[in-house]
Amino acid sequence: RVALLVPMSGTNAGVGRSLANATQLALLDTNADNIRITTYDTATGAAAAAARAIEEGNGLILGPLLAEDVRDVAPIARRARVPLLSFSNDVSVAGNGTYILGYIPSQSIERVVDYARSSGITDFAGLIPGGLYGERASTAFLRAVEDAGGQVVAMETYDGRSGSLASAVSRLGSNPFQAVLIAGSGDTAGAAVPMLRRTDGGASARVLGTELWNSDSNIGAKTALEGALFASVSNNYYRQYASKYRSRFGASPYRLSTLGYDAVLLTVRIAREWRVGDPFPESRLLASDGFAGLDGAFRFGRDGVAERALEVQEIRSGSTVTVSSAPRGF
Repeated sequence: RVALLVPMSGTNAGVGRSLANATQLALLDTNADNIRITTYDTATGAAAAAARAIEEGNGLILGPLLAEDVRDVAPIARRARVPLLSFSNDVSVAGNGTYILGYIPSQSIERVVDYARSSGITDFAGLIPGGLYGERASTAFLRAVEDAGGQVVAMETYDGRSGSLASAVSRLGSNPFQAVLIAGSGDTAGAAVPMLRRTDGGASARVLGTELWNSDSNIGAKTALEGALFASVSNNYYRQYASKYRSRFGASPYRLSTLGYDAVLLTVRIAREWRVGDPFPESRLLASDGFAGLDGAFRFGRDGVAERALEVQEIRSGSTVTVSSAPRGF
């Protein structure tokens, strides 16, 4: 028995329903008749949902989606010795029986920086949003560039205030650099690049993005980003999945709904060794060869964070093209 903890009402209901639909699709595709998934709505209280799921005999929890919900659920699950496979990408909630499946910004940044460095780029700049995501992105960026043997020659932050982005771009462009990481959304990058091209330092710089760009279905249509690079999970299997999802549910899936599908594939594989009445065999989550899913190969470290095999994509002529394929395994 497996519990799915996702928001089925409220602001994030659309994402939650997409994740729930994905888990059902995975059960159908794998003919897994030995697994029963029950969905619990976290929008009415994540802690209460977890307590109910455990009381009803579920031995594994898929979810929750939000990091704050993971913080509420994790102690409850830990006391019951029920592992948690969360869809969050916040590494601070991982560990002690909590695993996170979400796409980690630092891994995306490291992959695209390594690729840029291999093409001869040594001088990097960063355009970073304010807030927690930006703080983590800047730390990951500095570390990735240093590890790759390059140098960060300039870095500026921006926020949501009017004129903040333009001011940050102007300050950044006063320094010469070969590549710039724009650690924000595709829309932000699309607005920043034309301004950047009018500066001395950023006139010919290669633009780098993060995993956020992969969730933007119109990223290829942003002409300002022609030639830009970003690293993400592969979309090869996603397109086939999205078509099957639309046929069954009459709507397009959220991009991160594949996390729900892949969580079920993982569960199906481990369930071969999970006898009814026994605890979930948590040690199998740390298999060194990892797991395969719609988003490619992944494996959990002892810190509970999913390490993913990522590809590098280039925006080219209205579309995205893979310029460095993801490894097939570890």
